[in-house]
Amino acid sequence: MKKSNLVATVFSINLLGVASTLFTAVAVAATPPALPKLKLAPDITVSGLSSGGYMAAQFHLAYSKQVQGAAIIAAGPVYCAANSLTVAFAHCLNKADSKPDLAAATRYLQAQQQAAGIDDLNNLKDDKVWLFHGTKDETVASTVSDALKAQYQTLVDAANIRYINDQNVAHHFPTDGSKGTDCLVSEAPFLGNCQYDAAGLLLGHLLPSLQPKAATASGDLLQINQHHLAAVAKGQLAESGYLYVPKSCSEGQQCRLHVSFHGCKQYAGAVGDAYARGTGLNEYADTNQLVVFYPQTDKSAMAPFNPNGCWDWWGYSGENYATKQGPQMAAVKQLIDALSR
Repeated sequence: MKKSNLVATVFSINLLGVASTLFTAVAVAATPPALPKLKLAPDITVSGLSSGGYMAAQFHLAYSKQVQGAAIIAAGPVYCAANSLTVAFAHCLNKADSKPDLAAATRYLQAQQQAAGIDDLNNLKDDKVWLFHGTKDETVASTVSDALKAQYQTLVDAANIRYINDQNVAHHFPTDGSKGTDCLVSEAPFLGNCQYDAAGLLLGHLLPSLQPKAATASGDLLQINQHHLAAVAKGQLAESGYLYVPKSCSEGQQCRLHVSFHGCKQYAGAVGDAYARGTGLNEYADTNQLVVFYPQTDKSAMAPFNPNGCWDWWGYSGENYATKQGPQMAAVKQLIDALSR
């Protein structure tokens, strides 16, 4: 591909399939508010959509000592892109020329395990994994999500993997709420009114004895200063992220932590707090003593080149993007540690 064509294609990359014109500025207080004193269990779970799904999976594998389960919507295998935007286009999106190279990804992960770039892959064996791919998804091919399932099948007990790929859902986070967009159309803020409770289904698989959700979320959605809490976040993540804290957790009860990664063009600078409020996760958090962290990226025209505010799953932040040495991975880990202090 000619360089000029590649640059033009890069500018048009849209893991969420539809251009968004909505831009909401996120105000950040000059003095970061104090975090609530939380009693968080050491084990966590993660979820994500699209580029956030790629991020959730690679975070799961890299930090498998701490992450006990992952839910991934519309994404492919870890290290699918192999540190190459060309490979990402050829194998990991909607127009994949051929299936992702799982053998190469496996060799990379094994080498990173030996070099302590990721935790021992044996930690994953008893973890819970929930995967989703909509039949109307025109952004990520079904073969790409199939490859993610195949990758997890080599790492996790088969009985612990649930793969849903028979729902008429476009490329977004499907919800059972009335405030979402057309289920068959992928458009901002990429929360589909599908009468499908993905939040409840994924949490029900990841967490034991999930209680029914609250009718409305009654906890606090806090804006936190990611740059203040994690030194490596500056230049990699947006200044602000979101933290949903149920009343039971702010009042001192021990709670679990769930981290949910947004997709491309779904960061706060593009959709405000829509993702942090609209997935349905918060309503379940209220009744299940669950704190939900929504880390946020930001768009960047160059250095790094990330015009759509995607999580790094192809290497724009550096060749170690899928390991503990990856700047975004390290930043999110520092933020999780800060929340637990």
